[in-house]
Amino acid sequence: KKINKNQVKKHQHSNDTEYHLKRMPGKKTRIYLVRHGVTQAAKEDRFSGSTDALLASEGETQAQKLGERLKGDEITAVYASPMKRTMKTASLILEKHHKIQIKEAPGLKEIDHGDWEGKTRKEVEAENLSQFESWDSDPFTYAPPNGESGLQVLNRALPEIRRIVEENEGGTVLVVSHKATIRLLIGSFLGFDLRRYRDNLDQSPCALNVLDFTHQKSLQARLILYNDISHYECNQERGETQPRLSKLWSETHKE
Repeated sequence: KKINKNQVKKHQHSNDTEYHLKRMPGKKTRIYLVRHGVTQAAKEDRFSGSTDALLASEGETQAQKLGERLKGDEITAVYASPMKRTMKTASLILEKHHKIQIKEAPGLKEIDHGDWEGKTRKEVEAENLSQFESWDSDPFTYAPPNGESGLQVLNRALPEIRRIVEENEGGTVLVVSHKATIRLLIGSFLGFDLRRYRDNLDQSPCALNVLDFTHQKSLQARLILYNDISHYECNQERGETQPRLSKLWSETHKE
C-alpha cells in the first residue's frame, strides 16, 4: 500500500508501524471507513448480512486496537450501521474519544442474503447450485431468493455516505459498516466493474479504509488507504488472501 508522505505523519507506537492521518485542509472531508470486527458467523464462513450477529472476542480486540491506533486523530463525527456488530465496533474504537455520539446510518447496513442467511456457501451450493452460480457470477445484479443484489445495496448506501460527507464538510469522520457494503461503495468511487466486486476486492475484519472527498464542482472521492489491518496484524503484507465466501479464492487455495 503506497501512502502519500505529504498527507500522513508517521508517529511512534509500540510496533513503530502506525500512521497518524492528519485532517485534510480546506473543504476536503476525510472518511475513515471501517469494517466491523470479526464475528463467529464470519469465522464459520456463513452468510450473515441481515443476521444481527455479535462480535467475537477476537473482533472486540481488533476494534480496541484500532481505537488505540486512532486515539491521536481528531475525529469530528461517528456513524455506524445500526447492526449490533457495527455499533459495538464503533463504541470500542471510541473508548479513546469519549465525548462523541454514535449516529445510526441505516443505509450502510450489510447486504441481505435472504433465504441464504445463516448457511455456509457449501450448504447453499448443495441446496441449489444453479442459483448460487448465477449469484456468484454476478452478485451485483442477481439477488438470492428474498435477498438483495449489490445494486440494491449501492442504491441505499451511496446517498447515505453522500449525506454524511455533506453534513461534515471539512471534518474527519469515522464510519463503521460491513464487508459487501464497503466494497460496493469503494468500487463505485473508483469506477470498477462491480459484477466482480466479491472476487476483486477483499475487506478484512476491522480493516481501515481512508477516503478523501472534495466538494469542488461535484462530490469526488480519492482512496488513500485500503483494507489496512496493521493495527492487529503485523505481517499483513505476507498474509495469504482468505477465501471467505468467494468460490474463486476457495478453489485457488486448493491448488
